Amino acid sequence: MMVIRKCIFLFLTLSLCNICIYSQDSVLSIEYKKEVINTLSDLMNDKYVFPDIAKKTEEYIKEQFKKGHFDQFTSNESFATALTESVQSINNDKHMKVMSQPPYEAPAMTPERLIEEKIFNLKRKKEYNAGFHNVKVLEGNVGYLDLRGFTYFKEGKVIADAYMKLIRNTDAVIIDLSKNGGGDPEMVQYLCSYFFKGDIHLNSLYFREGDRTIDFHTLDKVDGKKMIDVPLFVITSKRTFSGAEEFSYNMQTQKRATIIGQTTGGGANPGGTVPINKFLSVFIPTGKAINPITKTNWEGVGVVPEIKVGNDDSFNKAHELAKEGANQYREKLKGLYTNTFSNLLSKLEKYDEVNSEKNILVTLKDCKEKGLIEEWEINALGYQYMIEHKKLKIAVCIFKSNTILHPQSANGFDSYAEGLMKLGSYDESIKNYKKAVELAKMDNSPDLSVYQENLKKALQKK
Repeated sequence: MMVIRKCIFLFLTLSLCNICIYSQDSVLSIEYKKEVINTLSDLMNDKYVFPDIAKKTEEYIKEQFKKGHFDQFTSNESFATALTESVQSINNDKHMKVMSQPPYEAPAMTPERLIEEKIFNLKRKKEYNAGFHNVKVLEGNVGYLDLRGFTYFKEGKVIADAYMKLIRNTDAVIIDLSKNGGGDPEMVQYLCSYFFKGDIHLNSLYFREGDRTIDFHTLDKVDGKKMIDVPLFVITSKRTFSGAEEFSYNMQTQKRATIIGQTTGGGANPGGTVPINKFLSVFIPTGKAINPITKTNWEGVGVVPEIKVGNDDSFNKAHELAKEGANQYREKLKGLYTNTFSNLLSKLEKYDEVNSEKNILVTLKDCKEKGLIEEWEINALGYQYMIEHKKLKIAVCIFKSNTILHPQSANGFDSYAEGLMKLGSYDESIKNYKKAVELAKMDNSPDLSVYQENLKKALQKK
């Protein structure tokens, strides 16, 4: 019994201590505020990207403390707001904010508090959805993406790919960043990569720690369809901040998009959140952005749109311009399709023993790379020239090209084998029928029995 009573006493003592600590949220002592200011000053001096400004900021908030400026603030929420205002009045850095913890019900450092925090974070993560708020196709075949943040790349990539897939066939795209407060530079880099071809230097981030610079270039591949020449429009507002500004600035300086809306918030210094104590934390910028074209960034000035309109008019204006852009894009594609297909048809007009096979492959490859023809369409084209136009050698060249462009297609090899069989090239035909069966087995194709039967007939015919 004595052991049990001691345990109960210890538990009650710890609980009372936690309640006392937690009660600081309603009444803040002078000593508590002094300790917060000292810790905040140390963190700024250790981490802030501009050490000289950190020192000036420290001197200012300590002077304010001595004058009693912070005496009037009796809760962590009001104290955090006051500290933020004082800090920003010196460094003019909108990234640096002192924040209070959410109003949890359970006392700090208890199992109940840990569970409450976990549930809160899970709920927030699900609702946030990696920042992807809405996606739809508007009138005029215009893709619209409402993006509220750039979450960590490892978490957000799959969702980004899924959303981009839904607008991959649109003729213009609007990305709405009017409610986007920023996020992970890697996620900015990845989404930018959807709209560029090749290696483009987008941005660099210099960090005080280690005196290092990280360059961000477009990625050669994304897990989706790139939209490298689709007209792009970006909506901004005063709330557009940090990573969302980088996306806008990248697109503006590369002349890849039209920015519509209002001048953005003006925060270009990346960093991270660190705790001051159990109740307060601070976001400290540890680096700065350096654009490869302007050699500067948008800190303090924001990204200025090419087309300035009020927040209420931004969407309608963007949609109006996007529809015009989509019409122009379709006309451009029409000309491209006409020229490309005319070139292809000219190569299929007459068989040339020396050049036809090479020329047809090059032309079909060009069509494929431009997204104008797919594997099944090449296959159908081969049968059209074999059956309707009675141009067997041209058809065999088309079938062969298809196996080179789509080396994993069992159907492609089966069709090529059929064409070779009609030409009387039995050994080569059987070789390709076997390849079709092999690929079909690897792919668990439902047409495996068809390919096996075709192989069997070819062997019998030989």
